[in-house]
Amino acid sequence: MASEIHMPGPMCLIENINEQLMINQEALKILSAITQPVVVVAIVGLYRTGKSYLMNKLAGKKHDLVWTLRDFFLELEIDEQVITADEYLENSLRPKQGTDQTVQNFNLPRLCIQKFFPMKKCFIFELPSHRKKLAQLETLRDDELDPEFVQQVAEFCSYIFSHSKIKALPGDIKVNGPRLESLMLTYVNAINSGDLPCMENAVLALAQIENSAAVQKAIAHYDQQMGQKVQLPTETLQELLDLHRATEREAIEVFMKSSFKDVDRKFQKDLVTQLEAKQEDFCKQNLQASSDRCSALLQGIFGPLEEEVNQGIYSKPGGYRLYIQKMESLKKNYYQEPRKGIQAEETLQKYLMSKESVSDAILQTDLILTAKEKELEEARMKAEAAQAEAQKLEEIRRQNQLMMEQRERLHQEQVRQMERDRANWLAEQQRAQERKIQVCCNCI
Repeated sequence: MASEIHMPGPMCLIENINEQLMINQEALKILSAITQPVVVVAIVGLYRTGKSYLMNKLAGKKHDLVWTLRDFFLELEIDEQVITADEYLENSLRPKQGTDQTVQNFNLPRLCIQKFFPMKKCFIFELPSHRKKLAQLETLRDDELDPEFVQQVAEFCSYIFSHSKIKALPGDIKVNGPRLESLMLTYVNAINSGDLPCMENAVLALAQIENSAAVQKAIAHYDQQMGQKVQLPTETLQELLDLHRATEREAIEVFMKSSFKDVDRKFQKDLVTQLEAKQEDFCKQNLQASSDRCSALLQGIFGPLEEEVNQGIYSKPGGYRLYIQKMESLKKNYYQEPRKGIQAEETLQKYLMSKESVSDAILQTDLILTAKEKELEEARMKAEAAQAEAQKLEEIRRQNQLMMEQRERLHQEQVRQMERDRANWLAEQQRAQERKIQVCCNCI
């Protein structure tokens, strides 16, 4: 961050060594570490006119034109009217009337300043101190300077700090330390090679560097986020694809915030291509992770069964049925295990196919060992069937006998009932006859 950059004083960035422009690498290193937008303040002027002093005052702080006059005898008057420093500057930049070459030479720099600097400010500086101390101006304390000069410098610095704008390229592209570094290198290289420095070319070169860095920054963000969010193997392919798409959007946003002048979206397309390759790589990793986990699960779940097979536990009559039952039980255990991934079924089927020869061998052994047992079982079942049939017939006979006995008892009961009924009837007839005789006797 810019606030973390500490400099004891201004440092020369571009030096003229043997009529060759050279960039100070130490200053360049400091500049490249400033990731915040920068404010560029250029101070120009003749030798020994106080540039270093003003630079010291402004160093470490925040393009308009600020004109400073170090004229110890200047009177701010026009036509005997007191004017401000700004009015003095505007009057100085006013072009003359006329068309001859002298007038044109006089007007050209003034017109250029008027055109390129719509905002202009002027400051007037008094004599800083006694002439004998001017040679040590940069080392003097404020209390050793003329108070009026100190006040003028304070107003100057306050204006610069409050009005200076962030350095921007065409398109309102904010310039930070690394971007300014790239522009400086491009300009210096162009000048040293005899080419004409061109802002457009410098911006394009900067765009190449910035966009390449933006791609790498986006890729780094994608790698970091996927590394934190993805737990391989995923249960489904869709789960992995959803994570990729969400992280891909974040990566593209990171790229868009750091890139500029990506003509034809060249770098963004390159980023998308790299992200697609990473997605494919994650899919391969996901397959392998799923396969590895499933293989480990199968070994842990079916390992004891394989040991039992080796011990011959299933080499007996009915062993095949027991083996199949155990296999089905272990398959259920396998299906219940979480996070097997997308290779779960395929890995299981491959394992089962690899054990088909073992299953066939157990079946053949079972058939051989149980052949006689099956014959005996069939004979036993026939005997049991015959016995059951005999028991059935005996039961039918017994039931018939019981029914006949029941019918006989019922018949005898009916006969006895009829006899009782007849005896009762005869007795009733007898009593009736006796009553008739008694009645007749009474009548006589």
